[in-house]
Amino acid sequence: MSASLIRRGLELLSDDIKDVSKEKKKKQKTPSSATVMELVSTKRQGVTRQVKRLQGRLGPGKSKATVKDKRIKSAVEEFRKKQGKSHLSANLKYFMENSCKATDSDTMKILSHNSGRQSRNHPDRPAKKAKEPQSLFTEEEFQQFQIEYFGRTVEEKQ
Repeated sequence: MSASLIRRGLELLSDDIKDVSKEKKKKQKTPSSATVMELVSTKRQGVTRQVKRLQGRLGPGKSKATVKDKRIKSAVEEFRKKQGKSHLSANLKYFMENSCKATDSDTMKILSHNSGRQSRNHPDRPAKKAKEPQSLFTEEEFQQFQIEYFGRTVEEKQ
């Protein structure tokens, strides 16, 4: 592109650029009633209220955001204030000092009550240990039988 084309383009757009800069510098005031009347609906009821709402509050009632009389707070201080205090150590101390311990039967009742009704919520039941079959005869009776039947105890020789 040549410099002349760029100059011509800037001349055409210069009016738009100037208008934007003027708008930024302009202070924001409450709109006058004449400019607000253009925005108001054509219905006759509630026109004055609508104008007041569009104009905004005037005078000392208008809220102004000022920094006067405000203390600057650090972000760390605000974070700590919102986080709150951890009560973990105090709670642990309380529960560890508690001398009353629940019995095993009570804990099992609580656990069974809290588990859901579905089978996936129930843990597998521990398998019952098979009891060793107990003999009707004692070891002494077996030895006496061996002596009577064989004339000696068989286990001693082997």
